[in-house]
Amino acid sequence: MSRGTIWNAVRALERVGVEVYRVPGRGYRLAEAVSLLDPGAVAQYAREHAARFSIELVDVVDSTNTVLLARAAQGAAGGTVLAAEWQESGRGRRGRAWHAGIGGGVTFSLLWRFSLGAGALAGLSLAAGVALVRALSKLGARDIELKWPNDVLWRGGKLAGMLIEMHGDALGPSAVVIGIGLNVRLSDAMRTRIDQPAADLESACGRMLERSAILGAVLAELAPVLDEFADKGFAPMRLEWERYHAHHDRQVLVKLPDGRTHEGVARGVADDGALLFETGNALRRLHSAEVSVRGVSPAVSGVQSKSRRAGTRA
Repeated sequence: MSRGTIWNAVRALERVGVEVYRVPGRGYRLAEAVSLLDPGAVAQYAREHAARFSIELVDVVDSTNTVLLARAAQGAAGGTVLAAEWQESGRGRRGRAWHAGIGGGVTFSLLWRFSLGAGALAGLSLAAGVALVRALSKLGARDIELKWPNDVLWRGGKLAGMLIEMHGDALGPSAVVIGIGLNVRLSDAMRTRIDQPAADLESACGRMLERSAILGAVLAELAPVLDEFADKGFAPMRLEWERYHAHHDRQVLVKLPDGRTHEGVARGVADDGALLFETGNALRRLHSAEVSVRGVSPAVSGVQSKSRRAGTRA
């Protein structure tokens, strides 16, 4: 290869989030080893739940959610998992792009089939958030918080996000695709692409992690949570979700889909996953995934929940 060809290849690696060291007179090397996903290792870390999943790994895909939604319409089985090393058009909530470098994140989608209709699946993203916190806590992360309706935070930075899409009959059954993007290790190049405070799991855990172990651990927690949700809904998980709520009893700014904004206090969530938002003398219920909720500083004093004051974590 010519020097120009190698230079272009290095630039292409850097564009997808791989950090490369240049050593004058010697060449190039990776700043850190890249851990690629392995389906056998993922199944091993999923433990007794491994048989519930059919795991497929691909190098490059447009969007794992887009592909899996199409497969769901063609009859793909529940428990199908599609994970990608690189998503060219990864999607987040409200049409936002999801950025993750090769080897720097875990991005996958899970197809799950419910006998319930779409109306009975309210709160599903919150239930999935509970599963994520359980998994990340077992991996060693502390101080993980949840932001309504589907973000996972660490020290104010976005650690993971979810995009849930579904289709089916009004009364059921429903096919649901749960897309999850999790930052494992953020390079400086990748941080510059993200337009909000971000966090990564290795910082939260204080150690390097195997990405296959992370994916397996998340699947191992998702299976029982989704089973419980199918049987009892979100209500049994509501109090646990509130223990992790980043804005619980705090002042927030809510932006509605029509552009209007309201300031008030987040008062937890209802049994169906709706955000309870107090403004003036009224307690409102917010359902729409198009609603944006952001914390307002300073926090409301004297009204924080006992569980948050005690620092309890399940």
